Amino acid sequence: MKRILFALLVFLVSAPNLQAEGTFYGDKTVTIVAGFGPGSLFDIWARFIAQYMGKHIPGNPSFIVQNMTGAGSLVAANYVYGIAKPDGLTLGVIQPVLYFDQLIGRKEVKFDWAKFTWIGSYTRTASILYVRADVPQKTIEDVRKASEPPKCGAAGTASIGYYLPNLFNETLGTKFNIVAGYPSGQQDLAMERGEIQCRALTVTAFFGREPYFRWRKEGFVRVLLQTGRKRDPRLPDVPTIYELMDQYKTPEGDRRLVSVLVASGDVGYPIVAAPGIQADRVKTLREAFMKTMSDPEFLAEAKKKRLEVDPTSGEELEAMAKEVITQPPEVIERMKKLLGK
Repeated sequence: MKRILFALLVFLVSAPNLQAEGTFYGDKTVTIVAGFGPGSLFDIWARFIAQYMGKHIPGNPSFIVQNMTGAGSLVAANYVYGIAKPDGLTLGVIQPVLYFDQLIGRKEVKFDWAKFTWIGSYTRTASILYVRADVPQKTIEDVRKASEPPKCGAAGTASIGYYLPNLFNETLGTKFNIVAGYPSGQQDLAMERGEIQCRALTVTAFFGREPYFRWRKEGFVRVLLQTGRKRDPRLPDVPTIYELMDQYKTPEGDRRLVSVLVASGDVGYPIVAAPGIQADRVKTLREAFMKTMSDPEFLAEAKKKRLEVDPTSGEELEAMAKEVITQPPEVIERMKKLLGK
């Protein structure tokens, strides 16, 4: 009898909250702002999660995706952080490296990385740098010695395509030329046209979508290095940056710089929201995200889409954000030099 009375009491206490939560989301639409153009992996991921996450939220709200391109998702990040209402109805899919711009003090940054509401990330990922197979440089050593090094395409300064080649130039002695300003998704076309000859990209994207399926099959590109501490099983012959730093006896200061910049791979593909959202709604969104990540239907479809699911919770991302945004002055000065600040 006591157990029954206790269970009834718990229900009566929680019922108003559940009802309010359901009432709030039941007739609402949640917008996911994707800071990238249609067809990019971030856009694919945003649209995929939008299909499933609503059924794990009380009231089953609808989800839509709004593309908001610009500066490697900086425009979208500023919008989600400072313009969207902090009501739990606007989420953002943004680059995991935007903390670079905050650390080096870019005036365009209108957010505080540590104060985003972190919902979750569906996978962690290392990065690679690939070149067209017809360029004369076959290895990183060739790029170090190149009289006319390959041109790498990039979007904004916080994009992987921009900062990774610069990082390799700084710490490995390579000579990549970086051509920034390509709209999201246009680097692939530029690569096929021969305007650029190289690009840095996440491993997840390289193995997760076109045109990379076709490119690998046709032997159109060659991967020169990867940023993981261990070689990806799918790239067993491609050296890691850590192996190359050992080979070239990279000094400790450069190694610390590498650690800060490649830490974004642990953030992966994050979903964020504005600061100041009610705690119960944050809890609802985070729980819905993690439930989606274990939804059998979602996982089956992810396998068909060749999307790797290795989720990180919002609580973990929040801790990472607070840690990475605190760096010593010497690291920040190196970052400013590297990113052209």
